[in-house]
Amino acid sequence: MLREEKMCTAGEAATEIRSGDRIMVGSFGNSGYPEALVDAVAQSEVTNLTIISNDLGSPGIGLGRFLANRQVKALIGNYYNWNPDVAAAKNSGAIEVTLVPQGTFAEAIRAAGVGIPAFYVATGVGTALTEDKPTAVFDGRTYVMERAIHADVALIRARKADTLGNLSYYKTARNFNPLMAMAARLTIAEVDEIVPAGELDPECIVTPHIFVDMLVEKVKR
Repeated sequence: MLREEKMCTAGEAATEIRSGDRIMVGSFGNSGYPEALVDAVAQSEVTNLTIISNDLGSPGIGLGRFLANRQVKALIGNYYNWNPDVAAAKNSGAIEVTLVPQGTFAEAIRAAGVGIPAFYVATGVGTALTEDKPTAVFDGRTYVMERAIHADVALIRARKADTLGNLSYYKTARNFNPLMAMAARLTIAEVDEIVPAGELDPECIVTPHIFVDMLVEKVKR
């Protein structure tokens, strides 16, 4: 896209998501997630989504709205303690849940972004989380092979962008958002402020514009 074509509203961005898509959403609990984009998707008619996120917010709040709206087919993540609705939906057979240790989760997303199809880790070896996964021994220790995690769309949150799409982040929003920006076919960034190209300090740019397809400036209330 040309730089002027990257800027859009949350509603316009949400039309890029299709039923059945794999959606990455940056967050940690109810912090650091793209609120306007999540709200727009929650109000849309898309269903059968696979949500790839650290967690799923709280019941009916944040990413938890997707589950409350029955838009979710499957979850890939790790920290669902915040939302007891996840366990209830999993136990009833309404959704599938794939648990991935948090560090492995982050590395699997990073691997997707840099073109690594799989990698080996020691975390989870010998537990139910790694049953039926290939293993290998390195220097006398057993490791399990984990696959990279890709997505159709990444919905991320950044503090500031320039009109080219370069992004800088604020505190905990740097946890998964920069990794997810690289690991999806389409990346949509929600930001607090958009400034002219060249105004961002290059030393503060975390995500280069080449990874960002659409920009949504959060409406100030």
